Amino acid sequence: MMDFSAIDLARFQFAFTVSFHIIFPSFTIGLASYLMVLEGLWLATRREVYLQLFKYWLKIFAVAFGMGVVSGIVMTYQFGTNWSVFSDKTGPVLGPLMGYEVLSAFFLEAGFLGIMLFGLNRVGPRLHFMATAMVAFGTALSGFWILSVNSWMQTPAGHAINEAGQFIPENWFEIVFNPSFPYRFVHMMLAAYLTTAFVVGAVGAWHLLKERGNEGAKVMLSMAMWMAALVTPVQIMAGDMHGLNTLEHQPAKIAAMEGHFEGEAGAPLILFGIPDMEAAETHYRVEVPKLGSLILTHSLDGRVPGLKDFPREDWPNATIVFFSFRVMVGIGFLMLGIGMWSLYLRWRGRLADTPLFHRAVLLMGPTGFIAVLAGWITTEVGRQPYTVYGLLRTSDSISPVDAPAVATSLLVFIVVYFIVFGIGTGYILKAMGMRPGGDAQGPQKGEPTRAAGVTPAPAYADEPKPAE
Repeated sequence: MMDFSAIDLARFQFAFTVSFHIIFPSFTIGLASYLMVLEGLWLATRREVYLQLFKYWLKIFAVAFGMGVVSGIVMTYQFGTNWSVFSDKTGPVLGPLMGYEVLSAFFLEAGFLGIMLFGLNRVGPRLHFMATAMVAFGTALSGFWILSVNSWMQTPAGHAINEAGQFIPENWFEIVFNPSFPYRFVHMMLAAYLTTAFVVGAVGAWHLLKERGNEGAKVMLSMAMWMAALVTPVQIMAGDMHGLNTLEHQPAKIAAMEGHFEGEAGAPLILFGIPDMEAAETHYRVEVPKLGSLILTHSLDGRVPGLKDFPREDWPNATIVFFSFRVMVGIGFLMLGIGMWSLYLRWRGRLADTPLFHRAVLLMGPTGFIAVLAGWITTEVGRQPYTVYGLLRTSDSISPVDAPAVATSLLVFIVVYFIVFGIGTGYILKAMGMRPGGDAQGPQKGEPTRAAGVTPAPAYADEPKPAE
């Protein structure tokens, strides 16, 4: 059996749980906004298809939101058990930020979620729409605070360090809006919207492949492809700006992402290679001369740092960061290609009538999640060996726990996660497989339906109320 230390197991446990967790907020942030748009379009146009799609995706949102909340709570548990030193040192700064997230975003979501899920036929349409909008705003606000916390760990600012080694807040504005926060927040929000768009598009494509004339599937595909065509180029530009910010504040991470061990002017862009940490070089390089400098410094002769510019004990794992970064970027350009293809088909009037395109969109359905995970790995592994970049090492953040204790909780997490989240994911996939609009209309008035001799009166009570 391999011999893992407590810190190895604690890092793996956090990576495992955060990988599960980040999938759900990435989906629900975008899906909450999509639901808000669907309901708004229904109120504005009274087209029944928008209401049907709202009901269709509302059930899926409810399950994904619940799993996101549960998986997030588990992560805070680990701060106390496995990372108590980190919690003690950073608590004066990060504790209030996490508290703001609970008091503002989570309360907003929880306060209006019940109305959103169960109030469509019990409150007026405008009040219900406001509840949906508040849930959408709450999910984005939650992302704001969490990204602020994470960004501060990447580019700490606005603090002092007391005699106990704790980070003490001095300027909350600088803490919240630390140097990397704007770029990281925009990049993550756009990633969430694109992730949702490609899931919605894949579901629409799947149903169009089965039923060419399905109106709900056409609307889903069309809305998703507008998002892909318009937002993906913006995301690529945001990613470029985020990279420039990382070069300024975390140059060792950039060196690992680019696979550069030697710093040089006029650096090439390494498209492919195999970074070798032991030999301190990237083997089998496929590169474009000077393009690395042009992208990172906007100059053909700009200098790009290499890992050898930094102490070896401060190097992140270049192999992991190099490949995860390329997975993220590669998926981004595939999304751009799908978006441009959709514009061409829309111009030809063939968007809903091209099975080859629908199959491609279906294959792209899960890629948003993969890109988010790859981006998260790039960010977090690139921050190593620090929990607070340049100030607090990961090895100095661990709790005084033994490896068997961490291994036991890790094993429990793995078993429970695969059972609970496996069931939840199975339900979501089953719900996505249902025909959009097929079960949303309910019984029609004037055509009473009897079941076992009982008139389903509650069904009539669930009929949508007219607009106020």
